[in-house]
Amino acid sequence: MKNNKFDIDKYLSDLEHLVNIDSGSEDIDGIKKIAEFFMNKYAELGWRVKSFNFDRSVGPCLEFRNTDNKDSDFLLLGHMDTVFPLGTVKQRSFKITDNRAYGPGVIDMKSGLLSIYYAVKSLNPETAPSICIALNSHEEISSLFAYPWIEKLAKKSKIAFVTEPARANGALVKKRKGLARYTIIFNGVAAHAGVEPEKGLSSITELGHWIVALSKLTDYESGTTVNVGLIEGGTAVNVVAEKAKAIIDVRYEDQKFLTNIENVMNEMVKKPFLNGMKIEISRLGWRPPMNPSWKTEKLCKEIEKVAKELEIEMKWAATGGGSDGNFVASAGTPVIDGLGPIGGRAHSKNEYMEVDSVEPRIGLLRELLESVRLVQSIQSINNEVK
Repeated sequence: MKNNKFDIDKYLSDLEHLVNIDSGSEDIDGIKKIAEFFMNKYAELGWRVKSFNFDRSVGPCLEFRNTDNKDSDFLLLGHMDTVFPLGTVKQRSFKITDNRAYGPGVIDMKSGLLSIYYAVKSLNPETAPSICIALNSHEEISSLFAYPWIEKLAKKSKIAFVTEPARANGALVKKRKGLARYTIIFNGVAAHAGVEPEKGLSSITELGHWIVALSKLTDYESGTTVNVGLIEGGTAVNVVAEKAKAIIDVRYEDQKFLTNIENVMNEMVKKPFLNGMKIEISRLGWRPPMNPSWKTEKLCKEIEKVAKELEIEMKWAATGGGSDGNFVASAGTPVIDGLGPIGGRAHSKNEYMEVDSVEPRIGLLRELLESVRLVQSIQSINNEVK
């Protein structure tokens, strides 16, 4: 890093410590350990440290600031939770093989959290911009309780960066699909399948009709997909099923497509395929689409200039996966994602991080935070709008 000595061994030691802590979204004790690590680190830097408990079912969320300002030049986002259940670390703890680091959450996104810390740690406190860092405890389950907080922070920030991993080819992310997840409960009537099946009302049959109908709402051309990912129902093969359940995942690029899907589902609830069927729908999670605004496109051009000075080839990507950057974009703040280290195979046992990408990516983030012209550029855009 420019004018700063970066200790990759210390970074990897810290990363090993974090990766070797199970911290699934529902593992509150594990997330508290991750939170304690970072609270201590930022307190040592003299930053303002706040912890929020938005719900008893999830771990604490953290907010760090280097000034007393309520408004920030930069908002930096990351999440402390992983998708892996308690006990995963025992099965496959942190390791480095062929210059790749492996372990649960190594790229999604414990390395990204560390990158934020190492980047801001190297800034000159006297000339550093106003920075707010927000670490979410339950991003992997759609930030159910944290998203109003994230939106509020975004509205008080000029620029936002998310240190989710860069794509495997090094690209940053400027576009993400929106997503919504729903649980659908089917309530029929149980009956003996051999003696008096006519007295039953099969929730599984109704569910089957829904699977076919919902699948027809997928439209690849518009970027809209509906996936019935989980189903369950019935008690025995000789019983007409009274209960059934489905969990569906919807991805979309424009709110109008989600609205259409919800309208179709509501009509199907009112007019089920089997008369007498009772159906309940509840939304488990939601993220608006992260579509790049013209402000974001301007920001991308400025980032390309900084990257060129660092001799980093800048590439841009769009993805169907969501992040907390989606909420930032919805709040109207220009946001760039994928500023963490390069890696891949997230959410799998083969998740990895490219060790050689750590220092250059931290260097890029640091230079972006030091770039006065980024803030001035966005400020001038905001002034033009006013």
